[in-house]
Amino acid sequence: MHLNKLVVKYMQKLELGCRNSSIRFILFFLVSTVCMAQTPDVFRAEYMLMPRNDAGAKLSRIKLVTNVPIKLKDSHNLVIGGEYNRLTYDLDRVDVQLSTEELNYFHIIDFNLAYVHRYNDDWRLIAVVTPRLASTLTNPLENGDFSVNATIGGFRERQNINKPTRLVVGVAYNSTVTPRIPLPFVYYEKRFHPKWTYVVGVPKTGIKFHLNDTHLIQTEFILDGYFVNLQNSTILPDAGFASSISSSAALATVGYQFNLTKVMSVYGYMGHTLFQTGVLRDEERNDIFTINDDPSFYFRAGFRIGL
Repeated sequence: MHLNKLVVKYMQKLELGCRNSSIRFILFFLVSTVCMAQTPDVFRAEYMLMPRNDAGAKLSRIKLVTNVPIKLKDSHNLVIGGEYNRLTYDLDRVDVQLSTEELNYFHIIDFNLAYVHRYNDDWRLIAVVTPRLASTLTNPLENGDFSVNATIGGFRERQNINKPTRLVVGVAYNSTVTPRIPLPFVYYEKRFHPKWTYVVGVPKTGIKFHLNDTHLIQTEFILDGYFVNLQNSTILPDAGFASSISSSAALATVGYQFNLTKVMSVYGYMGHTLFQTGVLRDEERNDIFTINDDPSFYFRAGFRIGL
């Protein structure tokens, strides 16, 4: 995905000696672990497309999400679920000799186990463990395909007031992130006007315009990304062997949502990347080859059933 030269220089100044790879790993982790707390879907089916850009890269994604809440006694709940993402990378580079057969299809499978405790009328305490498989799945499974995410936080929802709010705060941990320390996150949503809501947080920040209870228009600033193990190391010209691929992006989008019921909706979004970068990494997770750093258009559509 795309990262222009000015952004690169700015990030390098902010890193103060830290490697770019560490910051991107942190981005991937925050995106993946906070999503469940922000959008607790019972079911979601979504298709995303980034058409071919000037770098010759085309990316599409199919996402399937399901979560089953199980009510326990004394206001306790379990949520058991999973998420599957299949990414299709179509790379057409004429400037380098690069075998892309190993880079066509990526699979990311999350298994979610969440414990939810209702602390009082407003607050719920949440603990989530998410084993993850991220691989090309061209060979039998190996150690590099697996990682574990863990999240502990609080969820506050106040809907029966003049200006309803939703707040998610906590810390998240991933075994693949360097440094291996819990990372804080926050998400806040407020309907400050009968027709307007703003959202501040990770992985998205935006504003919603409620035409009525059925029609919603929304603008978003979204962070997105993935990290996948390459089971067959890819040979790079003058760069060695690549054992993984990662991508990160920031996008500006505008979209429309049609609410079929209070919990069921269909939606569609379009936008453009503000920056993006897609790189191949060696066994030490150092960036060794940039496969896509040009802007892209962005389209996303889907169907969801919320809790």
